[in-house]
Amino acid sequence: MSPSTANLGDRRIDELHADLCKVFTNPVRIQILRLLREGERSVSALVRASGESQPNISRHLAILRARGIVEARKDGVNTYYSLTSAKILRAFDLIRDALGESLERRAAQARKGRA
Repeated sequence: MSPSTANLGDRRIDELHADLCKVFTNPVRIQILRLLREGERSVSALVRASGESQPNISRHLAILRARGIVEARKDGVNTYYSLTSAKILRAFDLIRDALGESLERRAAQARKGRA
């Protein structure tokens, strides 16, 4: 593979990475990911657990599905959703850990500023 071909591959991966990260910009989608961590859930179960409306949950599930983050399984009139990869959760956990550490640093700096 030539360097220019490798750069094209890197560029495509960068584009896909940015597109995937856009999914994590909405709190409802983040909540859905947290709920699916426990395993497959029906749309109605996600609605009950989240407190969101069914159309809102369905809209966000469609976005997650289009990005390949969740997959759907029909069983009669019910549709069940699950995560396509546990790696999504690992990435999600790393981001949350980094955010928690950042909040702790800011709080410590604020305490030092008041002392």
